[in-house]
Amino acid sequence: MHVFRHAFAAMASPCEVVLAADGPVQARALAQQAEAEVRRIECAYSRYRPDSIVSRLNAAAGGAPVECDDETLALLDYADTLHAASDGLFDITSGVLRRAWNFRQPRVPDSAELDALCRLVGWARVERNGRLVRLPQAGMEIDFGGIGKEYAADRAGALLAGQGVRHGYVNLAGDMHVIGPKPDGAAWMIGIQHPREPGELVATLPVQRGGLATSGDYERYFELDSRRYCHILDPRSGLPVTHWRSISVLAPLAVVAGNCATIGMLLQERALDFLDASGTQYLAIDQQGEVHLRAAEPAVAPA
Repeated sequence: MHVFRHAFAAMASPCEVVLAADGPVQARALAQQAEAEVRRIECAYSRYRPDSIVSRLNAAAGGAPVECDDETLALLDYADTLHAASDGLFDITSGVLRRAWNFRQPRVPDSAELDALCRLVGWARVERNGRLVRLPQAGMEIDFGGIGKEYAADRAGALLAGQGVRHGYVNLAGDMHVIGPKPDGAAWMIGIQHPREPGELVATLPVQRGGLATSGDYERYFELDSRRYCHILDPRSGLPVTHWRSISVLAPLAVVAGNCATIGMLLQERALDFLDASGTQYLAIDQQGEVHLRAAEPAVAPA
């Protein structure tokens, strides 16, 4: 049994499927099925595609409701759960705040600009009636960006497992679903990006199965007057979070890992209480560079 690697680009990110199979023909066919599933989800939920359900919901904001399929309704239910678990900080209507921030340019929007956009944020205002979903105010948006890659990794991983794959993982720009260990039973060694040293690792985690994801202030940001402004925005103020450099989470599913990491970033000084209560394993690095770790075993070793 050989380990096969299949690289591709999707969701504006580098992606990879790694799996063990008896031969390259079988492995390639399986990897291509996983890639197709990732692309299906991208087509369905990308706000950049005018034919996606997200774009149709956003275009109809302030107007008539839009009928949604079962998968979309399930994702909306999950978004509702995340909103409640985060005290309202994980809000899939907060994507409108990106209109004020361009992280390729060091400019902080003024309070009037942010206040106007914050008035368009509010998951509780979204109207759901059976299969019908409506954004009540023109200009409101739904954005699954905080869920999409992790969900796609899980779906692709589940597809591979359903086809008999027992060893391998799906990696979508660091959002990972690990199906099972290497063929010899050893764990996959997964590096965690150093939040202040590009190209360097802060730790390496042995992972045999489950989801792994990291959220941090180094992915998209700018610095101005010795202060870092990152892309993770508090929906109440429209301002970037500041407490953590990065939070990595290992959980049963990638979507759980990713959402716990993001909620931790949003909760700021309350993150560790939330992460401890979630029962997940995590590695969190605060703005002073101190590492906070919760692991079932000594699974994290400094690189």
